Amino acid sequence: MLHLQDMRREYKQNELDEISVDETPFTQFQKWFQEVLNAQVLEPNAMILATSSLDNIPNIRAVLLKIFDEKGFVFFTNYQSDKAKEIEQNPNVALEFLWLDLERQVRIIGKCEKISYAESFAYFTKRSRGSQIGAWASHQSSIISSRDLLSMALLKMKEKFKNGEIPLPDFWGGYRVVPSKVEFWQGRESRLHDRILYTRNGDKWEISRLAP
Repeated sequence: MLHLQDMRREYKQNELDEISVDETPFTQFQKWFQEVLNAQVLEPNAMILATSSLDNIPNIRAVLLKIFDEKGFVFFTNYQSDKAKEIEQNPNVALEFLWLDLERQVRIIGKCEKISYAESFAYFTKRSRGSQIGAWASHQSSIISSRDLLSMALLKMKEKFKNGEIPLPDFWGGYRVVPSKVEFWQGRESRLHDRILYTRNGDKWEISRLAP
């Protein structure tokens, strides 16, 4: 039997307060993200994306953060995928980064919007050739009868694009999550964690502390 109730760990690495954080969540995120990179955390840019459809059925999956700046947090996907359909129906989404090596997490709530074709094209050209072909070969989230079918589609696309550059598919590109709230969570002893919340108020960010 698994004794889950006996599994405990005290968080003691660091602390977080309203005075020490930066003025905006973007600069605070950049600071934390650099510390995550320095700690060599596995897949540091992996984040959980939560969406929901018009009938209020939630859905989550892991995606990779590829761009972040003061406009928001960008990931890339197939525009015909389940996540894309849900975003089209309801652009309100949430993100979560979980960095247990540093006893930290970041939660983001905001609206999701497509980025420009130019931004998607710029990123697509930086992908490996295999990933570019993979974007063409996979009809993401659709039901397939076997792995062999996917392999056949991949071979077909390799043959199609064997000469020259691979164009950006019109069904593939980026989304930007424009945050309205960003919470930084630092684990502390006795489960009395530090939670610092940024809330957008017009062009400014209000900073507050939440009870753990």
